[in-house]
Amino acid sequence: MSRSAILPLAAARFAGPMTTTRPILVLGGTGKTGRRVASRLRERGHEVRAASRNGPARFDWSDESTWEPVLKGVGAAYLIDSQLDDAAGTLRDFSRLAVDGGVERLVLLSNRDWVVPAGEEKLPSERVVRESGAAWTILKPAWFAQNFSEDAFFRRQIVDGDVVTSAGDGVEPFVDADDIADVAVAALTQDGHAGQSYELTGPRRLSLAAVTAEIARATGRRLTHHPISPADHMAYATGRGLSEDYAALLNTLYAWIGENRFADLADGVQRALGREPRDFTDYARHTAATGVWHR
Repeated sequence: MSRSAILPLAAARFAGPMTTTRPILVLGGTGKTGRRVASRLRERGHEVRAASRNGPARFDWSDESTWEPVLKGVGAAYLIDSQLDDAAGTLRDFSRLAVDGGVERLVLLSNRDWVVPAGEEKLPSERVVRESGAAWTILKPAWFAQNFSEDAFFRRQIVDGDVVTSAGDGVEPFVDADDIADVAVAALTQDGHAGQSYELTGPRRLSLAAVTAEIARATGRRLTHHPISPADHMAYATGRGLSEDYAALLNTLYAWIGENRFADLADGVQRALGREPRDFTDYARHTAATGVWHR
């Protein structure tokens, strides 16, 4: 199907009838995507149950006593994966409870197969949602642009004027979290998204050096991208407060950017919403205006 044919089809999906009037559960309701999804749903008049470990609707993957209360009466749910060792098994149990309780629609925030061995088509958690018995939609975003403004580790580097990475010259099609939220809301409330797996990227590929330059232009500050080896980055990251496990994971993700593992542009935003994804330049300008990158 041509690009010109995709856009009207997606626009029709987004404009379709609302399919649930029951509360919508948003897990991770205070996180980067969750709070955006919850806010958009409320703006559209939906009753939202934003659940998190410390929120009014308490939810904890490791405490099953918190599961049933947040699911009561819910018609659709926005899911984020747990960080438990058996994440897929945990999600399977939760999804079974949700469907048995009448939840008709599940939207899972996944990723672009960051941790799947070569040759495997989808993450175990994605299979769980696909096989849940509910109408499902999978969101598979690239790196969030908002990592640079909403994660303390990255934001501090920009404030200090020196962005230090081990990604080399690799590129990534950074996606705006607002686009992810818009797609999630469409999938939760509109017809036409069931059975869809949306890979979500920005409209172009950027290296970390290019990201640094974009933010420098937006802020009017002098910023430097400082590429270093993985070993040096491990020492740098742990010296700035990251755990060894998280620093090692970050090095792995940087290595994959360095080899352009997930550099391909995808059309998930276009297919779901009938418009182009937001560009990193727009994100940088908007964020710079908030002052978050200034001392």
